[in-house]
Amino acid sequence: MITREILQAAVKAAGRPSSDYDLTPEFIKYLPEKRVLRPASVLVAVVARPKGLHVVLTKRASHLKHHPGQVAFPGGKQEAGETPIQTALREACEEIALPSEGVEILGVLDRHETVTNFTVTPVVAMIPDFTPRPERGEVEEVFEVPLDFLMDRQNMTRQARNWQGHRREYYTIPYGPYYIWGATARMIKALADRVAICG
Repeated sequence: MITREILQAAVKAAGRPSSDYDLTPEFIKYLPEKRVLRPASVLVAVVARPKGLHVVLTKRASHLKHHPGQVAFPGGKQEAGETPIQTALREACEEIALPSEGVEILGVLDRHETVTNFTVTPVVAMIPDFTPRPERGEVEEVFEVPLDFLMDRQNMTRQARNWQGHRREYYTIPYGPYYIWGATARMIKALADRVAICG
């Protein structure tokens, strides 16, 4: 079982940046030249339960223009003057009503670059038990997944699809009715690689 101490050590361990296209490196040539990456961050919110640590995830609202219905960490664009941690906490408060009181930041992971022109900083934190209230304009559902399940690389598969006419590979982590894939799954994989070293 992955403990808080193992998780904390993993967050502090050496890692490397990731991207939506690092499983298909040749995909980079299809990205626009001189594209501008916008900073963003997400909160990898971990809560202690009687049967171990769990990670809070959201299912995005189906009416959204970008990534409708996809599973994601709470997060979003970084506002001017904000740090990645401040952004992650603000977005988690707005999207799932997570109060900042009692949140313990364990650290940040290496940035993840998306094909949609964001550079995302994952912020890992232990959070207190709370009652999530999804912001219906953005979030359809809030749910939890055992950290042990997410960190087990045997639960991850590689798949591929065409994106704007070009083949791109990505990780998937099916969990019950939920299909975790893309940037979220890739950031989970990055953390799992660190946990494998520290656990």
